[in-house]
Amino acid sequence: MVSVKSEIPAAERHVAVLVGGLMLEVREGFPPDEWEGLRQSHFRVIASVPVEGVSVTELADRVRMTKQGCGQFVDQLVSSGHLTREPSLEDGRVRLVRRTGLGEQNVRDVTRRMEEIEDRWRDLVGVRRYATFRRVLEEIATRSDDA
Repeated sequence: MVSVKSEIPAAERHVAVLVGGLMLEVREGFPPDEWEGLRQSHFRVIASVPVEGVSVTELADRVRMTKQGCGQFVDQLVSSGHLTREPSLEDGRVRLVRRTGLGEQNVRDVTRRMEEIEDRWRDLVGVRRYATFRRVLEEIATRSDDA
């Protein structure tokens, strides 16, 4: 388990350092060799694809990537069998990205592993404190840009 080292002076343990320490712990929970070489950024792209499908442009907006960068991720995930690209029935010029069965299974597996990580954190601080942390985190992460 990764923790923010106590050698870092308290005044320098700002939010980025603390969140970075948590993200290191999350990354350690997803060794690439266990996940077909996929990383957190791949998981985020797969999870952001809705059932009805999405264009690469809209997907890029959802995951806050450039269209080109997102397109490269989609290409990799199509090659690995996690996503497909299909013509839209409404507009044949648009190709929709959809999850495959493997992509759906990946989302379930990632969710299960994250639940295990969160269970460890909950055990560290208690159910009530963790629930508060989770609510605050959700509020900050899902705020609108004009808030």
